[in-house]
Amino acid sequence: MQKIILASNNKGKIKEFNKMLEGIYHVVSMQDMGVKEVPETGLSFVENALIKARNASKQSGLAALADDSGLVVDALNGAPSIYSARYAGNHGDDELNTQKLLEELQGVDNINRGARFWCACVFVKHANDPTPIIVQRAWEGEILRHKVGNNGFGYDPVFYLPKHNCTAAELAPAIKNTVSHRAKALKALLVKLKVC
Repeated sequence: MQKIILASNNKGKIKEFNKMLEGIYHVVSMQDMGVKEVPETGLSFVENALIKARNASKQSGLAALADDSGLVVDALNGAPSIYSARYAGNHGDDELNTQKLLEELQGVDNINRGARFWCACVFVKHANDPTPIIVQRAWEGEILRHKVGNNGFGYDPVFYLPKHNCTAAELAPAIKNTVSHRAKALKALLVKLKVC
């Protein structure tokens, strides 16, 4: 089984990817390989995913898989977008990020709370790969006024899924790993890699 590096230190994301790639790739994290992060200076999910993948591949010498994902809220002109993980200032503070989102949406009526999680997934064979494989997928939902559920991470407790009649944080991980933006993008990527 080929070893690849996942360009992330996000424990929730690493857990999800490992589950989805089980039996296909042996996934190692940036921490496993001593890879240092680089600033995400892109202006889009794709640009940031490429920056992360190339960096992880360069430092580890392995093929790299990266995603850049975030929440896109219609009433906020697409925010928090690529800044989802650091929306409230501190990177990865799920509680503060969610609180800020709910504050920003105060006064927005229920029919205008549409949102989607967006994921750009990138695979590079090596750091200078001129033909990276890139896929993007979305997961449609709505933003609630308060948190519901204990599964998942990030904005999952306020991301309501009309098709499932629950939030992303109420979905069992096994179900989330088949329907989420990340799951859809990864599945499409694996098809392109001719693994599936």
